[in-house]
Amino acid sequence: MPTLHDMTEEDITHWSTVFETAIESGDPAHDLEHIRRVVRNTKNLARIENLSLEVLLPAAWLHDCIHVPKNSPERSKASSLAADHALTILKSHSYPGEHFEAIHHAIEAHSFSANITPRTLEAKVLQDADRIDALGAVGLSRCLMLGGHMGSDLYHIEDPFVVNRTINDAKYCVDHFYAKLLGLKDTMQTRAGKALAGERTQFLIDFLNQLGSEIGRTP
Repeated sequence: MPTLHDMTEEDITHWSTVFETAIESGDPAHDLEHIRRVVRNTKNLARIENLSLEVLLPAAWLHDCIHVPKNSPERSKASSLAADHALTILKSHSYPGEHFEAIHHAIEAHSFSANITPRTLEAKVLQDADRIDALGAVGLSRCLMLGGHMGSDLYHIEDPFVVNRTINDAKYCVDHFYAKLLGLKDTMQTRAGKALAGERTQFLIDFLNQLGSEIGRTP
C-alpha cells in the first residue's frame, strides 16, 4: 500500500551514490544520464502517487545495471538479468532484504521487450518513468543516437513513414517511431505518466510532420 513515509534526504544521497557506482556502461541511449533521468522521473511520479522510495530508489538506479545490446537475441532477457544482478548488488551493500522481491519485480517488469505486466504500483511507476524517457526531445535524441550507433539510416528513401511496407526499425530510425515510440502513451500505467507521455508524444508527431515537410513527404 502507498505510504507517506519516505527515505530521508541523507538516505537518498547515500544510496544514490552507492548505486551510481554499480551501473554498467551501456549504449549511447542507455548511459548514466538516462539512468539519472529515470531516477528523477521515478521520484516525481512517486511523489504524486504518495509512494515511499525504499523499493523505487534502488529499482530506478539499477534497472539497467546489466547491458544487453538492442540487436542481441538475448534482449528480452535484459530486465530479468538486471533484476537478478541488482539483488546481488543490494545484498553486497546490506540493503534491507524485505524489499528485494518488490525491487526485483519492478526492474523485471519495466522493460518493453520483456512484456511483463507490472503487478505493483511501484512497478507501474518505474515502467512509466523509463518509458517517459523514450519520448519528447530526449526520446527523439536517444532514438537518433542509437540508430547512428547501430549504423541505421535515418529513413527509407521511398517510403519514409512506413505507408506501404513492413516496419524495419533495425535499419531505419524513423521506423522506430511506428514500431514503438508512438504507442508508448497507451501503455502508461499511472495518471501522471499518461499526461506526460501525451505531451511528449505530440513532440514526436510534430517532428515527423516537420521532417515530412523538409523532405517533401507527408507522414
